[in-house]
Amino acid sequence: MKNIIPLQTKLNHPRLPDNLIRRPHLIEQLERGLNHKLTLICAPAGYGKSTLAASWLESCTRPAAWLSLDETDSNLNRFLTYMATAIQTIFPGGCAQTLSLLQSPQNPPPEYLAVTLINEIAVLNEPFILILDDYHRIERETVQQFIDGLIDHMPSRMQLVIISRVIPSLSIPRLRANQELLEIRPQDLRFSPAEIEAFLD
Repeated sequence: MKNIIPLQTKLNHPRLPDNLIRRPHLIEQLERGLNHKLTLICAPAGYGKSTLAASWLESCTRPAAWLSLDETDSNLNRFLTYMATAIQTIFPGGCAQTLSLLQSPQNPPPEYLAVTLINEIAVLNEPFILILDDYHRIERETVQQFIDGLIDHMPSRMQLVIISRVIPSLSIPRLRANQELLEIRPQDLRFSPAEIEAFLD
């Protein structure tokens, strides 16, 4: 497969607007999510999902990698390349073996790539957050299966945040049952009367 040159702007979280309404109760929820494997921020367009996550990172003491996804990232090799590159924004030199395998003329099987990446994440030197924005754009089952496997075997120092307009095709019911999931849904993101007044002012 041809080598992929990552677009660096996909690795930056969105700028916060000047008229940002601070939402400390939601920031507290996201902080509690650090004790779960997965935090899912799921709501239709316009609910401020990405803005909320970017606002949280301003005060969060844990380093975070951000990846904004698009339809082309449904290719597993491309997805893994971007994911490893995103992690390198906070751990320079991290996931180097995974990236080397992805750039080889013939890629190893997906299972081998997944194990290699998980093993490399496990030896990173501090806890961190990986945020996958616009996850609803991922359509191929191979990427969904990879993320499910990653969550199953996720190193304790990693916490995953998925931002999506729809509930992703992952093992969400099992994560709920095992109390490994924090969810922020439309009812949580709706402005209170006081927040509406502050926004209009």
